[in-house]
Amino acid sequence: MSNLISAVAWVRREVAVQHPEKYVLDDKELERVSALARIELEDARIELERAHLAAQSMGKGAEGDEADDNADDDERIGEEDEAMDVDSGAVPKPKTDDLSEYNLDDYDNDATTDAVGPFSTIKGLTYYKDNEEDPYITLKDEDDDEREELEVLPTDNLIVVAKTEDEISQLEIYVYDESQENLYAHHDLMLPNFPLCLEWLDYPPASSSSNSTPGPNQKSGFGNYIAVGTLDPEIEIWSLDVIEAMYPTSILGRPDETKAHKKKKKPKHRIVQTAYHVDAVLGLSWNKTQRNLLASASADRTVKLWDLSRDPTMNGEGGDAGGAIRSFDVHKDKVQAVQWNDKEPTVLLTGSYDRTVRTFDSRAPTTGVGAVVGSDVEALRWDPWESYGFYVSLENGLVLNFDARTLPSNLEQPSPARFTLAAHDGPASSIDVNPHLKGCIVTGGTDKLVKVWNINDEENGKRNVSLVTSRDLGVGKVFSTVWSPDDPLTLAAAGSKAKLQIWDVGSTFGARKAFSAKLHEAGRTLKEKEEGKGGVIGVVSDDEESDDGGEE
Repeated sequence: MSNLISAVAWVRREVAVQHPEKYVLDDKELERVSALARIELEDARIELERAHLAAQSMGKGAEGDEADDNADDDERIGEEDEAMDVDSGAVPKPKTDDLSEYNLDDYDNDATTDAVGPFSTIKGLTYYKDNEEDPYITLKDEDDDEREELEVLPTDNLIVVAKTEDEISQLEIYVYDESQENLYAHHDLMLPNFPLCLEWLDYPPASSSSNSTPGPNQKSGFGNYIAVGTLDPEIEIWSLDVIEAMYPTSILGRPDETKAHKKKKKPKHRIVQTAYHVDAVLGLSWNKTQRNLLASASADRTVKLWDLSRDPTMNGEGGDAGGAIRSFDVHKDKVQAVQWNDKEPTVLLTGSYDRTVRTFDSRAPTTGVGAVVGSDVEALRWDPWESYGFYVSLENGLVLNFDARTLPSNLEQPSPARFTLAAHDGPASSIDVNPHLKGCIVTGGTDKLVKVWNINDEENGKRNVSLVTSRDLGVGKVFSTVWSPDDPLTLAAAGSKAKLQIWDVGSTFGARKAFSAKLHEAGRTLKEKEEGKGGVIGVVSDDEESDDGGEE
């Protein structure tokens, strides 16, 4: 499996706790893991302790029982040596209780002499309550240094990437300091399978670990979580405020114990279930208004709705107590993408490999409308500036814009797009709409280019679309492009080279000129940047040199 980053998600500033907590494996956590994983408590203990020991075994010697065994061996050897010192032909001297040979009566009357030798400056033994106060111990405790290294400031963004490298899949969490133009890795979380999609949310899911309690800068009922869809049919939710975690905060859609542990050969056509997915999870969307709702799109051709406030352990009647609360069958092939409408919080937008897009009210899915797009859907986004407008990027490289008010309920009727962009040579694998500037979108494609577009309304009702800037950021085939939630012209991009790059689009003169009026209208200003950096910030590996000074 090749190295790549399949998805990227931003975390806005002032959300993450300043000092993340370390994962604690206690009895309560073991019980929670057992309920989520539907395995026996002892199996959970063995699984987690094995992972815990493997993570800490490097560089450590004998401890615990092994050390005790060594001590017992030394004691036995000492006894044997003492026995061997006694000559079988000699008579040992009798032992007495007489202490006169030690001259204890004159012990305190010894004459003092000047100290000589290498230790003459040591006047005695002094005990200190901790190593910090002992001047002879130069290796101090590293807890404070580690705490400072893991600190996340209120001015920092977190960026989560779904990365697969050397057949190992994980979430890598980066810290981005915009003021210093600094990007560095903070911590990582291991995943069980190849990740396909990410979605950030602030709602604490039911069965949350005691490790993920709200921080001092978080309100009760809020948190910092990332939902992950993988090739497995389950959805994992991890806390981003806990480091060295070995198990997710919650798992959605895991079947009962029997189905979870009896691995069978995958049938060509799986039987669709209403309570959980039976194939890979391709898309996720969190409802920012109804914060307990999460929508998922799957290769099993269904879209499912999850209530995060419900216990995900399926131990109710029929085994479906913690399953999906709704399941929608609105497509005839794999559902690639799903998104809630921020302005109409009950409305969903979905796109599929059946070459159609659908938008419908989750309370009445049969009354939805849609359009035939002529190619497989790669990605889609609602326009945050129009409650009825949305964009769709396709496998053939086109990007379409639709008005949901004009779409038919019968897909056999024509459904023309408002305008079309020939965006990329090859699949247009990603798209995002700028939340700060109206009419500003970014697209990424397998042609390795990231493009920023400017869309303006004209008096005749038509749209004027122009390409502002285009750049190869060195990430390979582009799989994800996402605008920053805080900075108006900053985006993150990643792709087939398993590299994350931050691009400050405002560093180019053409972008500043094209969006100057919109920046002024939005009340946003761009900071002056140093010349020669190119506005691109990345993490350079030890064996990799910076290409053109644009990486740090």
